[in-house]
Amino acid sequence: MKSRILALLGSTLLSASAMAGGYQVNLASQRQIGMGHTGTGIQTGTSSIFFNPGAMSYLQENGVTIGASGLISKIAYSAPESNEVTARTDNPVGTPFQVYAVYKINDKLAAGLGVYTPFGSTAKWGTEWSGRFGLEELSLSAIYFQPTLSYAITDKIGIGAGLTYVKGKVNLQRGIPIQDEAGNYGRAELDGDGTSVGYNVGIYLKPSNKLSLGINYRSQVDVDVEEGDASFTVAASLKSRFPDTKFSASLPLPATLSLGIGFMPTEALTIAVDVNRVEWSAYKSLRFDYQDAVNGSNFTENARNYEDAYIYRIGAEYKATDALALRAGAYYDSSPVQDGYLTPETPDSDARGLSVGLGYRVSDNIKLDASFLYINKKERTDASDKSGGIGGTYKAVAYIPGLALTYNF
Repeated sequence: MKSRILALLGSTLLSASAMAGGYQVNLASQRQIGMGHTGTGIQTGTSSIFFNPGAMSYLQENGVTIGASGLISKIAYSAPESNEVTARTDNPVGTPFQVYAVYKINDKLAAGLGVYTPFGSTAKWGTEWSGRFGLEELSLSAIYFQPTLSYAITDKIGIGAGLTYVKGKVNLQRGIPIQDEAGNYGRAELDGDGTSVGYNVGIYLKPSNKLSLGINYRSQVDVDVEEGDASFTVAASLKSRFPDTKFSASLPLPATLSLGIGFMPTEALTIAVDVNRVEWSAYKSLRFDYQDAVNGSNFTENARNYEDAYIYRIGAEYKATDALALRAGAYYDSSPVQDGYLTPETPDSDARGLSVGLGYRVSDNIKLDASFLYINKKERTDASDKSGGIGGTYKAVAYIPGLALTYNF
């Protein structure tokens, strides 16, 4: 029983960090979501802070953009050897957001600040499903603050770089497979936050009016949770084995290398292609240290063994009129989770995304952008025997509308 409980504790905490990975949130700009979230090789306006800071110096105006998405996700689970869905998540609507501000210092130099949420989600399975000892509910958020400088070396080459200050927070709840005198199962809740610092760099090239290229790198950030709160609800006779205590852990958010190409066959049409390499292989295992022994041990540690993953994107924008732009895009996102490592927090699989969007210039200073993204993850069956997860079949979809306002001056 002791080893089983410790394994469950470890797997749940591991899953908390994996939730950030398997549910990486690529929703950094409403215009770019409409174009399949491409943008490394083209000028994207104020969101160049995120997609490629090397392109930021080519903006013609100062600008501020505020946008947000409504992330509606659903996950269905079927137990092994069952032909029916046996559990569904009841996730609240997620609200990833982005704020960008760019100021032109002179013709060649620009400064900007971005605040965005590239990681974060909630999985709420409830207290009645068969996998409640693996997870009942998990909530994760990570907010990036990115000051950035960009310099146009020539009219064809721009470079940019900035720091990223990251604030992360995680809360997870799960059952413990031991009962009190009344037959109630125990519960565990772990809550913590942490901060860290990373960096990003980008290069933008525009060899001709019809072609542009870009490369962007965002470093890995390890959010270290110190003095997190671990609380346990168990029978009074077992409380000495499960004391409320503190825990520490490191939550890795992986580095991303992006390459992009932009092709402008006419003044009205822009076609963009991106490839993102997400360096998940750095996420091999995760260890959690408790200030006081929990069920006889001061730590838990589980292997993760994620693989590097690639995302292939294509998108287009057509300027139907001077005020109206129409957009569409698609992408294929390969899962970093190997067989045997699937968990209720990250029932991840290869995903396909389809998007549409439009932009409308209300006045010389104000522009609105709207997008809609549909994500369909392949149904995946896994024994979860290497992760301490819950074996079975998982299927996930997401519907994500979004809106942004830009003010130029």
